[in-house]
Amino acid sequence: MSLGRSRPRQPDEQFVEALVPIPLPVASPEPAPLPTLPALAAGIGDGVLFDVGRPDAAGRVTARALLRALGWTPGLTLHVDVVTGAILITPAVDGAHVVGTREELPLPAAARHLCGIATGEPVLLAALPRQNRILVHPSHTITAVLADLHARILGEPS
Repeated sequence: MSLGRSRPRQPDEQFVEALVPIPLPVASPEPAPLPTLPALAAGIGDGVLFDVGRPDAAGRVTARALLRALGWTPGLTLHVDVVTGAILITPAVDGAHVVGTREELPLPAAARHLCGIATGEPVLLAALPRQNRILVHPSHTITAVLADLHARILGEPS
Protein backbone atom coordinates (compact mmCIF):
# COMPACT_ATOMS: atom_id res chain seq x y z
CA MET A 1 0.00 0.00 0.00
CA SER A 2 1.38 3.32 -1.01
CA LEU A 3 0.81 6.39 1.06
CA GLY A 4 0.88 8.79 -1.90
CA ARG A 5 -1.96 7.16 -3.72
CA SER A 6 -5.55 7.44 -2.64
CA ARG A 7 -8.46 5.60 -4.11
CA PRO A 8 -11.03 7.68 -5.98
CA ARG A 9 -13.85 8.37 -3.64
CA GLN A 10 -17.24 6.94 -4.54
CA PRO A 11 -20.28 9.10 -3.88
CA ASP A 12 -22.04 8.26 -0.68
CA GLU A 13 -25.44 8.09 -2.37
CA GLN A 14 -26.47 6.72 -5.72
CA PHE A 15 -29.83 6.65 -7.47
CA VAL A 16 -31.27 3.25 -8.04
CA GLU A 17 -32.92 3.56 -11.43
CA ALA A 18 -35.59 1.04 -10.66
CA LEU A 19 -36.84 3.25 -7.82
CA VAL A 20 -36.85 6.58 -9.70
CA PRO A 21 -40.30 7.09 -11.26
CA ILE A 22 -40.55 8.04 -14.91
CA PRO A 23 -42.61 11.24 -15.31
CA LEU A 24 -45.97 10.69 -16.94
CA PRO A 25 -46.89 12.83 -19.94
CA VAL A 26 -49.08 15.70 -18.89
CA ALA A 27 -51.46 17.35 -21.32
CA SER A 28 -51.07 21.11 -21.41
CA PRO A 29 -54.10 22.93 -19.99
CA GLU A 30 -56.62 24.52 -22.31
CA PRO A 31 -55.98 28.25 -22.67
CA ALA A 32 -58.50 30.49 -21.01
CA PRO A 33 -60.89 32.08 -23.50
CA LEU A 34 -60.31 35.74 -24.23
CA PRO A 35 -63.15 38.07 -23.31
CA THR A 36 -65.14 39.40 -26.21
CA LEU A 37 -65.50 43.15 -26.46
CA PRO A 38 -68.83 44.66 -27.34
CA ALA A 39 -69.20 45.33 -31.04
CA LEU A 40 -68.98 48.96 -32.06
CA ALA A 41 -72.08 50.41 -33.59
CA ALA A 42 -71.62 51.37 -37.22
CA GLY A 43 -70.19 54.84 -37.57
CA ILE A 44 -69.29 55.24 -33.89
CA GLY A 45 -65.67 56.22 -33.48
CA ASP A 46 -65.13 56.86 -37.19
CA GLY A 47 -62.77 59.77 -37.49
CA VAL A 48 -63.00 60.90 -33.87
CA LEU A 49 -59.74 62.29 -32.47
CA PHE A 50 -59.04 62.45 -28.75
CA ASP A 51 -56.75 64.41 -26.47
CA VAL A 52 -56.60 65.13 -22.76
CA GLY A 53 -56.00 68.57 -21.33
CA ARG A 54 -56.19 70.53 -18.10
CA PRO A 55 -57.77 73.97 -18.06
CA ASP A 56 -55.57 76.70 -16.61
CA ALA A 57 -56.81 79.37 -14.18
CA ALA A 58 -58.15 81.44 -17.09
CA GLY A 59 -60.11 78.47 -18.44
CA ARG A 60 -57.92 77.81 -21.47
CA VAL A 61 -56.95 74.29 -22.51
CA THR A 62 -54.20 73.56 -25.01
CA ALA A 63 -55.33 71.42 -27.94
CA ARG A 64 -52.67 71.84 -30.65
CA ALA A 65 -53.04 68.43 -32.30
CA LEU A 66 -56.83 68.63 -32.49
CA LEU A 67 -56.85 72.21 -33.72
CA ARG A 68 -54.35 71.38 -36.44
CA ALA A 69 -56.34 68.29 -37.48
CA LEU A 70 -59.45 70.48 -37.85
CA GLY A 71 -57.54 73.28 -39.54
CA TRP A 72 -58.47 75.75 -36.78
CA THR A 73 -55.88 78.53 -36.52
CA PRO A 74 -55.27 81.16 -33.83
CA GLY A 75 -57.81 83.97 -34.12
CA LEU A 76 -60.64 81.76 -35.43
CA THR A 77 -63.88 82.85 -33.80
CA LEU A 78 -65.80 80.20 -31.90
CA HIS A 79 -69.22 79.56 -30.45
CA VAL A 80 -69.10 77.78 -27.07
CA ASP A 81 -72.19 76.10 -25.64
CA VAL A 82 -73.05 73.48 -23.02
CA VAL A 83 -74.86 70.40 -24.32
CA THR A 84 -75.81 67.49 -22.03
CA GLY A 85 -72.98 68.07 -19.56
CA ALA A 86 -70.27 68.65 -22.18
CA ILE A 87 -68.88 71.81 -23.74
CA LEU A 88 -69.50 72.04 -27.49
CA ILE A 89 -67.13 74.26 -29.48
CA THR A 90 -67.82 75.15 -33.11
CA PRO A 91 -66.42 77.79 -35.48
CA ALA A 92 -68.79 80.74 -35.90
CA VAL A 93 -68.42 83.99 -37.79
CA ASP A 94 -70.17 85.84 -34.97
CA GLY A 95 -68.54 83.79 -32.18
CA ALA A 96 -67.75 85.47 -28.88
CA HIS A 97 -64.54 83.47 -28.30
CA VAL A 98 -61.36 82.85 -30.30
CA VAL A 99 -58.65 80.19 -30.63
CA GLY A 100 -55.70 81.51 -28.63
CA THR A 101 -52.31 82.39 -30.08
CA ARG A 102 -50.79 79.36 -28.33
CA GLU A 103 -53.42 77.10 -29.89
CA GLU A 104 -55.62 76.86 -26.84
CA LEU A 105 -59.38 76.62 -26.59
CA PRO A 106 -61.36 78.93 -24.33
CA LEU A 107 -63.61 77.26 -21.77
CA PRO A 108 -65.70 80.10 -20.32
CA ALA A 109 -66.30 80.09 -16.56
CA ALA A 110 -70.07 79.64 -16.93
CA ALA A 111 -69.61 76.59 -19.18
CA ARG A 112 -66.99 75.09 -16.85
CA HIS A 113 -69.28 75.64 -13.87
CA LEU A 114 -72.30 74.03 -15.60
CA CYS A 115 -70.19 70.95 -16.48
CA GLY A 116 -68.41 70.72 -13.11
CA ILE A 117 -64.94 71.32 -14.54
CA ALA A 118 -62.42 72.68 -12.04
CA THR A 119 -59.12 74.39 -12.83
CA GLY A 120 -56.41 71.80 -13.46
CA GLU A 121 -58.89 68.92 -13.61
CA PRO A 122 -58.34 66.65 -16.65
CA VAL A 123 -60.87 66.89 -19.47
CA LEU A 124 -61.31 64.67 -22.52
CA LEU A 125 -61.33 66.59 -25.79
CA ALA A 126 -63.06 64.84 -28.70
CA ALA A 127 -62.66 66.37 -32.15
CA LEU A 128 -65.26 65.41 -34.75
CA PRO A 129 -63.66 66.45 -38.06
CA ARG A 130 -66.71 65.54 -40.18
CA GLN A 131 -68.88 67.92 -38.15
CA ASN A 132 -66.03 70.44 -37.61
CA ARG A 133 -66.56 70.59 -33.84
CA ILE A 134 -64.94 69.72 -30.54
CA LEU A 135 -66.62 68.32 -27.45
CA VAL A 136 -65.02 68.78 -24.03
CA HIS A 137 -66.03 66.13 -21.49
CA PRO A 138 -65.36 66.52 -17.75
CA SER A 139 -63.44 63.71 -16.07
CA HIS A 140 -66.39 62.72 -13.86
CA THR A 141 -68.44 61.94 -16.99
CA ILE A 142 -65.68 59.73 -18.40
CA THR A 143 -65.31 57.99 -15.02
CA ALA A 144 -69.04 57.22 -14.89
CA VAL A 145 -69.16 55.95 -18.48
CA LEU A 146 -66.14 53.69 -17.95
CA ALA A 147 -67.46 52.38 -14.62
CA ASP A 148 -70.73 51.41 -16.32
CA LEU A 149 -68.89 49.80 -19.25
CA HIS A 150 -66.59 47.85 -16.95
CA ALA A 151 -69.54 46.64 -14.88
CA ARG A 152 -71.27 45.35 -18.02
CA ILE A 153 -68.10 43.68 -19.31
CA LEU A 154 -67.48 41.98 -15.98
CA GLY A 155 -71.15 41.18 -15.40
CA GLU A 156 -71.34 43.17 -12.19
CA PRO A 157 -74.16 45.47 -11.10
CA SER A 158 -73.28 49.12 -11.69
